[in-house]
Amino acid sequence: MTAKKRVAILISGRGSNMTALINAAKSPDYPAEIIGVFSNRVAAPGLDVARAEGIPTATLAQSSFASRLAFDEALTGILEGWDTDIVCMAGFMRILTPEFTNRWLGRAINIHPSLLPAYKGLDTHARALADGVTEAGCTVHFVTPGLDEGPAILQARVPVHPGDTPDDLAARVLVEEHRLYPEALRLLASGQVAYPQ
Repeated sequence: MTAKKRVAILISGRGSNMTALINAAKSPDYPAEIIGVFSNRVAAPGLDVARAEGIPTATLAQSSFASRLAFDEALTGILEGWDTDIVCMAGFMRILTPEFTNRWLGRAINIHPSLLPAYKGLDTHARALADGVTEAGCTVHFVTPGLDEGPAILQARVPVHPGDTPDDLAARVLVEEHRLYPEALRLLASGQVAYPQ
């Protein structure tokens, strides 16, 4: 069997999508292994989950750096120290510099809770409901310098129900996120999808 791709996950919070990736990677035939979890928040609950799984963790505080670029260079140093092949962003609430995204272009992916290109950025569910859409969902995409603009790898669609609140819709979409992200990583790690040249 081909060597498994070495995957680092970037989080800022509880890391539920991180947990879905960790669980998928436990399967012997999964083409990726989770070799590290990084958070820009020292108290992110997801770090405890990763440590409990025996996965190395690292954190950096933005306040310790003079610029976003200096932070991203330090982050790249951590990722390279782990010998990372693929970077998965899972609720990583930080805008990355073009220098970082270009360094990892084609090897960094993110999950976003909308059917991109609709509803880039924050408050996706509230904005979708305000527009009266009948369908929402999530997208796994390649990370590029533009926010939530990279080419999509996979999407999952979720119906919007009458009377849905943003929390209702978020919960329904999250179920699909936990299914979709491991599948998208499997496709990338196995070479079945690649960044379009």
